[in-house]
Amino acid sequence: MPIPYYRTPHRDFTLLLGDCRTLLKEFSFKFDMIFADPPYFLSNGGISVQAGKIVSVDKGEWDKGAERMETFNHEWIRLCREKLKDNGTIWISGTYHNIFSVANALTEHGFKILNVITWAKTNPPPNISCRYFTYSTEFIIWARKEPKKPHKFNYQLMRQLNDGKQMTDVWRLPAIAPWEKSCGKHPTQKPLALLTRIILASTNPGDWILDPFAGSSTTGIAATLTGRRFLGIDQVEEFVKMSKQRREELDSPQRMAEIRSKIKDIHQMETLALSPFVNEPAGSFELPF
Repeated sequence: MPIPYYRTPHRDFTLLLGDCRTLLKEFSFKFDMIFADPPYFLSNGGISVQAGKIVSVDKGEWDKGAERMETFNHEWIRLCREKLKDNGTIWISGTYHNIFSVANALTEHGFKILNVITWAKTNPPPNISCRYFTYSTEFIIWARKEPKKPHKFNYQLMRQLNDGKQMTDVWRLPAIAPWEKSCGKHPTQKPLALLTRIILASTNPGDWILDPFAGSSTTGIAATLTGRRFLGIDQVEEFVKMSKQRREELDSPQRMAEIRSKIKDIHQMETLALSPFVNEPAGSFELPF
C-alpha cells in the first residue's frame, strides 16, 4: 500500500509522492470523479509571456518528450479507468498539442465522451510573435466510464448558476489570480473557478476525487471548498509540499471564507441560498491507506 506524504486529520485530503503509473497499481480503491491535467509536452525551449514578462516555457523534465505522448496517454488513462466507479466520470484538460491524443485514448479504452468544454480565458497572455491569433482557450474533455451507465450531472445547479439558462460548453473564466499564488505558483496551475465548476457539475458532497497529476492540488483545494474528498498524486516533491501548504491554509476559517468569496460559482450559490455542503453520507468509506 502507498504511504501518504500528507493527510489531513479528517482523512479527507491525501497526497502521494510518486509517479501515478506506479502508485495507481498499488491499491484498488475506486473514485467518483477524476480530474487530470497531464503533461502537454510543450517544454521545447520556446518562450511565452506571464505577468507582462517574457518567460521560458520549459516547465520541467516531466513536460518533455513529445514523441512518447501516445504511449504515455494510453498508459495513464487505462490505469485511471480501473480506479473509476462504473458511474464515474473523468475530466482531462489540454490544448491542441495533446487533446486529440487524449480523445483517441479515451475512445480506445471504452469511455464515452460527453462534452468538450472550451475554457475561454478572460485574461489571456499576449502573443509575442504577432504572427498568430492570441491563444486564449484550453479544452477539457468530459467522459464517462461506461457508455450505457448513467453518470452524475447536477444539471439544475448548473442552470441556476447560469441565470436560469442551460449552461453551454463554453466557459468564460479567468486564468489564475495573484491571490491563488499565496504558497507559490505551479507552472501549469489551473484556476480554482474552473475546478470548482467541474466538481460542482459532476459530483455530490462527500464524493471522492482523484487527480493523478495533482501539481499544486487546485483540484484538492476546490474539493475541500465544496465538501468533497481528495487523493492527489504528483512526482515532484516541490509541488507536493506546495499542495500541503495550500491545504493547511484552509484550516483558518477566515482564509477559507476569503477564498470561497472569490470564486464565482460558490458566491453565486450563496447568493441563491444554496450550499455545497451536507453531512457525510451514511456508509461512507475511507482510503485503505
